[in-house]
Amino acid sequence: MTRAVYVAAGEAGSNKGTVALGLVELLSRQVGSVGVFRPVVRAGREDGLVNTIRSRFQLALPYEACAGVTYDEVHADVERAAGDIVARFRALARRCDAVVVVGTDYTDVGAPTEFGFNARLAADLGTPVINVVSGRDRTAARTAAAVEVSSRELAHHHAQELAVVVTRSTGGPLALSHATPVFVLPETPSLRAPTVADLLDACDGWFFLGERDGLGREASALMVGAMSLPGILERLTEGAAVIIPSDRAAALLPGLIAAHTSPGFPALSAVVLTGGTELPGSVERLLRGMEIPLPVIATGHDTFDTATRLSAVEGRFTPEAGGKIDAALRLFAEHVDGPLLLERLDIAKTDVVTPLMFEYELLDRARARRRHIVLPEGEEPRILRAADILLRRDVADLTLLGDAERIRVQAAQLGLDLAAARVLSPFDPELRERFAHAYAEARAHRGMTVELARDTVTDVSYFGTLMVHAGLADGMVSGATHTTAHTIRPAFEILRLGLVSSVFFMCLADRVLVYGDCAVNPDPTAEQLADIAIASARTAAMFGVEPRIAMLSYSTGTSGAGAEVDKVRAATELVRQRRPDLQVEGPIQYDAAVDPAVARAKMPGSQVAGHATVLVVPDLNTGNNLYKAVQRSAGAVAVGPVLQGLRRPVNDLSRGATVADIVTTVAVTAAQVRDEPASCGPSAGA
Repeated sequence: MTRAVYVAAGEAGSNKGTVALGLVELLSRQVGSVGVFRPVVRAGREDGLVNTIRSRFQLALPYEACAGVTYDEVHADVERAAGDIVARFRALARRCDAVVVVGTDYTDVGAPTEFGFNARLAADLGTPVINVVSGRDRTAARTAAAVEVSSRELAHHHAQELAVVVTRSTGGPLALSHATPVFVLPETPSLRAPTVADLLDACDGWFFLGERDGLGREASALMVGAMSLPGILERLTEGAAVIIPSDRAAALLPGLIAAHTSPGFPALSAVVLTGGTELPGSVERLLRGMEIPLPVIATGHDTFDTATRLSAVEGRFTPEAGGKIDAALRLFAEHVDGPLLLERLDIAKTDVVTPLMFEYELLDRARARRRHIVLPEGEEPRILRAADILLRRDVADLTLLGDAERIRVQAAQLGLDLAAARVLSPFDPELRERFAHAYAEARAHRGMTVELARDTVTDVSYFGTLMVHAGLADGMVSGATHTTAHTIRPAFEILRLGLVSSVFFMCLADRVLVYGDCAVNPDPTAEQLADIAIASARTAAMFGVEPRIAMLSYSTGTSGAGAEVDKVRAATELVRQRRPDLQVEGPIQYDAAVDPAVARAKMPGSQVAGHATVLVVPDLNTGNNLYKAVQRSAGAVAVGPVLQGLRRPVNDLSRGATVADIVTTVAVTAAQVRDEPASCGPSAGA
């Protein structure tokens, strides 16, 4: 049976979107498929919160399946609309393991019947209610009174209250003896701040030029540029959106762009051109020929009207507002008891493991261990965006290598909050000298001297690896702008324990498989294959995958012969001798390893055949082609390569890595650390 929960608020501006996002994330960790449903939506445009949730959590649901009826339909015939809502909800519920229903947005602000409508609808749908109560501008006593009133209203309409979430709280601790759990989310300014896209909508504007990706950036302040450029420059603040008349764009815009990119001035969120006046051709050619690293939007409204409209805007969730979404998810996770809610919803954890569930489990493991990861490519924009997400989600402590001022300016221009990151120069004199001696000692057998090492250790990969070696970081992630060889060579030289190999976590639609070794060893011997199998089983278990090892070959059991098959057969026996506690089968073909029907025919009675979770390939040629074929043809998410055989973890990124790939790899690296956390060491704030 599909489980569902209804998020209802008693008034406008309650920020119930934070609660909805948090619930979807919570459920996504527990069940295979989660849906979002809005019973009532606006006509003529898609709902921003629905699309934010669909995008963020990769819901395989069309927008139409997530929407009920329009406000116009409710006003025209409320009973008929309610019947249509129930039918649409049930159609969606048949496709999902759990559904989060998000109540109305108070288009009729102040209407006393709207909360009652949501309560009746929750009763009709048979869904318990998360009662969202705003604490904004209320004392603790007034907030407590609002909780009691809304709870009575739910009971009056026969809706079951699952819990209360007080949002935007500013009034101190609540004195409540309530029948259901009460969670309090403090007021968070970043959730109120509008994005540039919000400003664009509020002033009926359009994107004019500059950086379109910046539409998701938060605008922390508004400024009307009604004076000369020097006066404006003196009054700029970090993250401000500057409103200027379009007929002054030629005089002001180049200076504002220069200030935005200058280390000596605050970074802006946007420039808003008012009046709708067409720019002279020469001026427009000049502006379009410039590199403008922030969005410039235009509106037909005059400056006063635009400023009035924009000052009334509060932030909302959109797919582009990544920073706001991460802040909301962290706020929910920190202040709401997720396990208690799941227990009250009576949702048991499924045996299915989806890619999203695996990702969240990685983040949870990393968050619980709270490790310190160094990112050598600290001036790369993707690394900075990933660092912002990791810090907002409280996944790990981070050190970024690079020039502190350049990183600060870049972060400000990208609208990122990296205040909690540590920034360290690879030319730091104290550490350079310390690392030169450590590297010279480690490589003395290769003729390395301190004099030569002083130059070597300023390379970011060596510097980061030596931070890990010295215990100043727990692990390192690099490779977004460097080759694999450049990233992992220092780790091989300094951190190697024995045979270094790798695994990929292959996240299929309903399970996670571990492939090893698809990235490091070209043609391992039987002894090395056994080492790889044992190490891969250990890694699998570390990440919650029960290891059942299949030693892959082109034949199964005793059906084939030849040097390659014999190598796999010998490796299988070595695994059994060294680790009799492990379940291992080989040689075995891929279909017999993962398909129970084939396994019954080719290897009946085997505990591994048909149910293998760790698949060890005979050579790099096979492994590299295997993981890429499954990734591309089956739509699997490949996490890795994750290196094994090092004293402390170092992991490599593809140079085409996305921000999401970087976040996941940092989480994997943090979760790999098995000893005491490293100290943070000398650092400087971003």
